[in-house]
Amino acid sequence: MCQTRVLSVPSAKAHFEKTTIKRRELQPHDVLIDIKFSGICHSDIHSAHDEWGGGIFPMVPGHEIAGVVEAVGSEVTKFSIGDRVGVGCYVDSCGECEYCLRGEEQFCTKGFVATYNSRDYDGNPTYGGYSQKIVVKEGFVVHIPDSLELDVASPLLCAGITTYSPLKHWNAGPGKKVAILGMGGLGHMAIQYAHAMGAEVTVLSRSLNKKDEALSFGADHYFATSDPETFTELAGRFDLILNTVSANLDVDAYLSILSIDGTMVNVGAPSKPDQYNVFSLIMGRRSIAGSLVGGIRETQEMLDFSAEHGIAPQIEVIAADQVDEAYDRVLRSDVRYRFVIDVSTL
Repeated sequence: MCQTRVLSVPSAKAHFEKTTIKRRELQPHDVLIDIKFSGICHSDIHSAHDEWGGGIFPMVPGHEIAGVVEAVGSEVTKFSIGDRVGVGCYVDSCGECEYCLRGEEQFCTKGFVATYNSRDYDGNPTYGGYSQKIVVKEGFVVHIPDSLELDVASPLLCAGITTYSPLKHWNAGPGKKVAILGMGGLGHMAIQYAHAMGAEVTVLSRSLNKKDEALSFGADHYFATSDPETFTELAGRFDLILNTVSANLDVDAYLSILSIDGTMVNVGAPSKPDQYNVFSLIMGRRSIAGSLVGGIRETQEMLDFSAEHGIAPQIEVIAADQVDEAYDRVLRSDVRYRFVIDVSTL
């Protein structure tokens, strides 16, 4: 077994502690990764605060992992020592159900094994990327293109695929009017992907404070949702709204700006249920939907697409002893736009 240093939270809402854990012994299809950077996702905060319930403590969060292959199992064929690699939101699935077989492991009927705050199929808890090393089956590891720096690539393993996948699935592209709701860690990625796919992109944010930044990422239009006139002006306009906000909203107001047959796709996950009037759907044959990251094959596609189109998150690299402060700053929306932990500081 490999012993590694980690950042661990011992209980819900507790401060992080530097400690050690043991990673499993390398199996024939496993890859041992020397982690260089680990992004901070809002879901890390939800999990560490146990806001969704079922938290497994002590917890080592982190599912935006970028590093270098340190060792490979005897039957690994996809990776070699020294390869630049990433690991996202899950590290195993059954590999046999219809969804796994078509490359959508996130919908595995047996239930995928999350990178952290989960249990593997033997019942052992999983520990994430706030760690110096991790052992992962090669089928759940992706190559990071050479043109992407590892610190910048890290948030793509969640923020990137979480926004790329629904935009692709709901056919964002030429002739489509797409609204990105929220100008944060997910939103600023969604703008770039929707723009690169050829859609007409509008950003909806609470204020006009981030307008210039949104336009620099590729947005065509920007509106403040704190202005009631916004919803009157935009009534019936959008084919697709991608909601990246992790807070409860006036859902009916946003449904009103969808066109006939338009869809509002949720990727943000508030801790309390949303409410809406069903007539907001019926009167325009509109839909509410959700999306959960993407499969491993699509994650690799997203990384290659990002490299090809020069798409990257705006990040702030921090040391391991700044994570508690970073969590507080995320909750205050005081980050442009994604924190990344330099794991060498553990």
